[in-house]
Amino acid sequence: MWQGEIKGLLVQVREMSLSDLPELLSVQEAVIHALDEPEHYQSLSVEEFTKLLTDRTIIGATSENRLIAFRAMLIPPIDDEHLGRDIDWAGDSLERVLYQEVTNVHPDFRGYGLQTHLGKRLMEQCETDERFDVVCATVAPFNIPSMKDKFYLGLRIGALKEKYGGKLRYIFYKELHRTWQPTSKSMDVPMKDREKQVELLQEGWLGTGLIKRDQWIVRYEK
Repeated sequence: MWQGEIKGLLVQVREMSLSDLPELLSVQEAVIHALDEPEHYQSLSVEEFTKLLTDRTIIGATSENRLIAFRAMLIPPIDDEHLGRDIDWAGDSLERVLYQEVTNVHPDFRGYGLQTHLGKRLMEQCETDERFDVVCATVAPFNIPSMKDKFYLGLRIGALKEKYGGKLRYIFYKELHRTWQPTSKSMDVPMKDREKQVELLQEGWLGTGLIKRDQWIVRYEK
């Protein structure tokens, strides 16, 4: 799938298979062990990993035949919480929606930008996969690293609403087989101004970037 050097580290990126399950679990365990508050980490079960592997939506980075990071997409169940509904995706096409799922980087290999690199490779793979039309993701406001990651990978904010039992979330998305070009209109809104952002999104504006001034600003375009 890809191989090369990242900051002097020789890395191979490939699609994961069921035979990689023990290593995937091992990397996840190392990540959990390194956390200050591991109880807040939403780990994946063997069954969840098996689904990702069976669906062929998980890739990993290896170095010297050792798995050092992985990143996955999820084919979600079609339920009332489906993110496609939040961006007004056609109801009869929800089975063609993917979610950005989990990223784990082994603590020994932080600082190489592996999360972003795997995200880029995974999006490239999705863009050639005729099973899917759009990728969605949720991010909490002020989770700046995750928002930057989504914008870098070409996703845009299509909604801002409460999800998962009342938690405020940006709904990001990107079409896989067509491009979007904004007009010349843009507007910058403080991230803390929920009401204005919701108003713009309902009028068809999309969040396209982050700006740091004296506070965090979201740029909206249409």
